[in-house]
Amino acid sequence: MTTKTLYKFLIIYSLLLHVDLIAQDKYGISNEFHLKNRNNLRDQMPDNSVSVLFSNPVRNRSNDVYYSYHPDPNYYYLSGWREPHSVLVIFKNNIKDSIGSYNEILFVRERNPDDEQWNGKRKGVEGARKLGFDRVLSKKSFSKMNFNFDNFNKVLLNPFQTDVKDIIADESDLFDLQNQLKNKINYPNDFNPEVFKWYNLIYSVNNKDIERLKKQLRFFSNRNKHLLNDKIIQKFISINTEDFMKEVNSDSSFFIPEFNFDFDLLDKYLTNQREIKSTEEVDLIRKAVAISSIGQSEVMKAVKPGMSEREIQGLHQYIYKRYGAAHEGYPSIVGSGENACILHYITNDKTNIKNQLVLMDLGAEYGGYTADVTRTIPVNGKFTDEQRLIYKIVYDAQEAGIEMAKKGNSFSQIYEATKMVALDGLIELEIIKDEKELRTYYPHGVAHHIGLDVHDPGNYGLLSENMVITVEPGIYIPEGSNCDPKWWSIGIRIEDDILITNTGNENLSKFAPRKWDLIEKTMILKSPLDNFNLPNLSN
Repeated sequence: MTTKTLYKFLIIYSLLLHVDLIAQDKYGISNEFHLKNRNNLRDQMPDNSVSVLFSNPVRNRSNDVYYSYHPDPNYYYLSGWREPHSVLVIFKNNIKDSIGSYNEILFVRERNPDDEQWNGKRKGVEGARKLGFDRVLSKKSFSKMNFNFDNFNKVLLNPFQTDVKDIIADESDLFDLQNQLKNKINYPNDFNPEVFKWYNLIYSVNNKDIERLKKQLRFFSNRNKHLLNDKIIQKFISINTEDFMKEVNSDSSFFIPEFNFDFDLLDKYLTNQREIKSTEEVDLIRKAVAISSIGQSEVMKAVKPGMSEREIQGLHQYIYKRYGAAHEGYPSIVGSGENACILHYITNDKTNIKNQLVLMDLGAEYGGYTADVTRTIPVNGKFTDEQRLIYKIVYDAQEAGIEMAKKGNSFSQIYEATKMVALDGLIELEIIKDEKELRTYYPHGVAHHIGLDVHDPGNYGLLSENMVITVEPGIYIPEGSNCDPKWWSIGIRIEDDILITNTGNENLSKFAPRKWDLIEKTMILKSPLDNFNLPNLSN
């Protein structure tokens, strides 16, 4: 593709997307989408069970200032409700009362004119009823629910949030709602869901799996003080298999109390649902990725030596907001030189990036769904020989990974395809001698789901149609590495968002220049921001 052709393509693509997004005043997610998600969850739930989900906390930034509210992804997926201090209750079986039959209740905040004057409009109960729920009630009604949770075979929960502030003036804020449920289900004060999960595994383990389970627990105990200090878990680790089998059915030290609430099944069921995207979800992800791709290509044209990492981050985010994306899907990573070798570098505070590579890992969030696109570019517009050689390895590795990203293949097959290219390339450049050294410079996995979360839930089995995943190989050679210093401070990651189709895949982010020569051609194009000059700050 010639420079002139590329330039025309980017202009036309930008205009078409711009018109499409500006004309769209709603995200396009229907009430039927959320209702279908609730029904799919209900189909998976055990008989005579209930699922209870809480909205995300309002999180404090400092003093009396709070972060912009972001709904819990599972909660939004099932309800479509974006306001805090609410509860969603979904029943497996219909509940009957004097009014009629229902199988779900949404409890929401009441209208409050005084608070709304300061913090914005609330939809209240009447607004929530437009979502199509069987029952919508004020959150104050949650404490008065008159059915006994002990009568359910299972009460399915997500772990309770621990960073919930108690609003003294509100007797039914999220803090109170959580405590009210804990009282209703007889939740012990010292209960730890993570520990209890391992209890259940210990109690149900087969003879042949005992040693494997012990090995897992030793590993996780060294990383979790609650497991390390738990007597039952540590006794299981230390006891031999024969003695364990004798004691487990008779010794009270292995007694595990029974509860009807469960913190594993709800996560499992929602993971099953969310890893496959609906048509509506794919449309929103496609838009988020398109915005992010334009961000990458436009920033390539605008970047100049002497810019700061934060300035480059700001250019991306301005473009996101210009296209109607209210937020980034995750903290933006803009790392130049040595900072590109820090995998989750988010401080972005280097003020003069000179003539280094800059790794830009950013994603727009549109309608709650996030993209995840990474490009690595030379700030001066031209790769050095060393940078180009490493870039080509990463590019070829990604090509191999994308080729494997097909229905019926596994995530491990994607990784292995990229790994072999990286291994051969690094050995050829004499940066490593053999496979044992590979993880030093090729340290992370290369594929994950995206959606409402940048790392969306998934079972990571075989790929299926309408999964959306990333393919993101990366090579990082920090300063002081055990190789020729000419390779030092080169960090390169290339990441694209891939829709799995029935016949192969679609690279949703292909419009962001990816090949090294196309990046160089893009970077010499004029940018609309070239003449955006600001006054100097006076001292």
